[in-house]
Amino acid sequence: MKQILQSFKTGVTELAELPSPKVKAGQVLIQTTRSLVSLGTERMLVEFGKASLIQKARQQPDKVKMVLDKIKAEGLMPTLETVFNKLEQPLPLGYCNVGKVIAVGKGVTDFKVGDRVASNGQHAEFVSIPQNLVAHIPDNITDDEAAFTVIGSIGLQGIRLINPTMGETIVVVGLGLIGLLAAEMLIANGCKVIGYDLDDKKVEVAKSKGVMAFNPLKGSDPVKFVLENTNNIGADGVLITASAKTNQIISQAAQMSRKRGRIVLVGVIGLNISRAEFYEKELSFQVSCSYGPGRYDDDYEFKGIDYPLPFVRWTEKRNFETVLQLISSGKLGVKELISERLPLDDFEKIYGDIGKSKSIAVLFEYNENSKPENSIVVTQKELQPGTGTIGLVGAGNFTKMTLLPALKGKNAQIKHIVSSGGVNGTVLAKKHNIAQSTTDYDLVLDDKDVDMVMITTRHNLHADMVIKALDKGKHVFVEKPLALNNEELAAIQESYSKNKGTLMIGFNRRFSPHTQKIKSLVGDSPMNVIATMNAGAIPPEVWVHDMKIGGGRIIGEACHYLDLIVFLTGSKIKAVCMNALGENPQENTDNASILVKLENGSTGVVNYFANGSKSYSKERLEVFSQEKTLIMDNFIKTRGYGTKGFSKLKTKLDKGHKAQFGQIIEKIKEGSVELIPYDELINVTKASFAAIQSLKEGKWIEIE
Repeated sequence: MKQILQSFKTGVTELAELPSPKVKAGQVLIQTTRSLVSLGTERMLVEFGKASLIQKARQQPDKVKMVLDKIKAEGLMPTLETVFNKLEQPLPLGYCNVGKVIAVGKGVTDFKVGDRVASNGQHAEFVSIPQNLVAHIPDNITDDEAAFTVIGSIGLQGIRLINPTMGETIVVVGLGLIGLLAAEMLIANGCKVIGYDLDDKKVEVAKSKGVMAFNPLKGSDPVKFVLENTNNIGADGVLITASAKTNQIISQAAQMSRKRGRIVLVGVIGLNISRAEFYEKELSFQVSCSYGPGRYDDDYEFKGIDYPLPFVRWTEKRNFETVLQLISSGKLGVKELISERLPLDDFEKIYGDIGKSKSIAVLFEYNENSKPENSIVVTQKELQPGTGTIGLVGAGNFTKMTLLPALKGKNAQIKHIVSSGGVNGTVLAKKHNIAQSTTDYDLVLDDKDVDMVMITTRHNLHADMVIKALDKGKHVFVEKPLALNNEELAAIQESYSKNKGTLMIGFNRRFSPHTQKIKSLVGDSPMNVIATMNAGAIPPEVWVHDMKIGGGRIIGEACHYLDLIVFLTGSKIKAVCMNALGENPQENTDNASILVKLENGSTGVVNYFANGSKSYSKERLEVFSQEKTLIMDNFIKTRGYGTKGFSKLKTKLDKGHKAQFGQIIEKIKEGSVELIPYDELINVTKASFAAIQSLKEGKWIEIE
């Protein structure tokens, strides 16, 4: 399929060929007929992409601070690699999509194949969209008109926050597409609307819709104009839909407001606010968030959990429906706003010089005869049979930053890369010479050329994908964790026991040269091991914290150190006790100490903390045995005390990925990927689950 992408690194906008998405649970697959260009938002993105690195940094000082902190913690080169990889990731453009439903995901009941719908899908021939971001189009509305649904909802949400009443005077600052739509909706609400913009064409359109509109460049001072037209009372509300870096707009909004007036920001402006201007009138100021309640809430958008209507009357979906209702009833006219209609193939006419465009609304038209294809050939290459052909499943940060760089130079033959939307997988396929990009996992499993699948998806997908791959006779490498609960683990064990494929989990710390050196110095004698991970905090809304999707950071990340202890001691864990920070710690805690007993009498402590300083080492290991002490710092430096003939080892940062994946390639050529004994994998996985159980029950938990 064709989709418009924009590079943050170069600013280049392209019409890319990508595999079509497969419909997901809770989503509908839409074949696009129209999409609307949001000239304001998309112009900002394109211009940001074209800016130099210094200009990008100036525009995002908060990100610069994060980069500096990362340099202190991990060094210059790893940080630069992360930054450049981030910039290389293209951004799909567009969020105003219209089309027809061609497939319905599991759990969707409000839509059926053939329905005409509006959604926040991108400029792409096919999109898979969660049901709470999709709305039915009334029969009397054309696809052209319906394309204004989502952008209209942005203006509508700003209006809802202003909460205008009939007869009030509302000023709309900026008469671009959102401003014009908002102004007309305010008029439909019984308000007197004053609007201004620097573009005469937009001012004339606003006047034709009943707005008292003017261009400040023609001599009218915005503040004086509003005061003169409100008997010097001032505006009841000011809706700012403009995009400008100046602080003048917010100052003028305060000056033109009446006492206790309301100011709502929808656009992007300078916000150096004068306290005096707001204090003297006791003004309220609020920033509007996109389409309305539910935006950026994964429970609402991706899990389909709606807010109860009696308590949250207007959600983003209900805002979509309201805009469609206004268009259907004739209270919101949008046809006259359309400046251009272009085939998708002519995208460069818009993006070639988007900063100079004087259009109000531009529509892309799509070829309705296009067929969804879930796989595309990216690189023509011949694969050598019997040399370990890989199907790579997942194209996120781990794959991009760790797995593929570690496989580089290992003569790995990757035939497929699977990604849910097709964008990330195709980008990585081009960069790493991978033959095919696909959105269909089953296609990989059915390919007889594929000897092994490597799974790096979100954690809740691991168990099912592992079982399917084992049942197809494939060797499997899966990033940790193997499973999220004992039920999934039991199902994997059953599948493994009856199939020929081998299984490995991505525990990599045991492969580091530092770990290998420590192991050689202490052997399998009983020992005390203290492993500390200064993991750093991540926002609570990140999917890893969700116990049903990520399993929490103990199951998802601390498991690395349980495996490391098993490897160093040469013994399996027989009991676990975990204590977490806080009076009533939750199971998705990320501040905990885990104490483990091992079968050979060794003890281990895993300190997994998210509340430490980023300037301190991220990972630290201490081993005490036979009057020897070994201290490993961040997998860069290891010091030995009481270790005859050894004092220190220093290397570049390497947690074992390169060594691990080098061995994997050799193993699959031999017909196996089992680098860690299967019973150890199961033991460590059970120990992770037992740690959470111990937290709940407040006692030691025995491992079977």
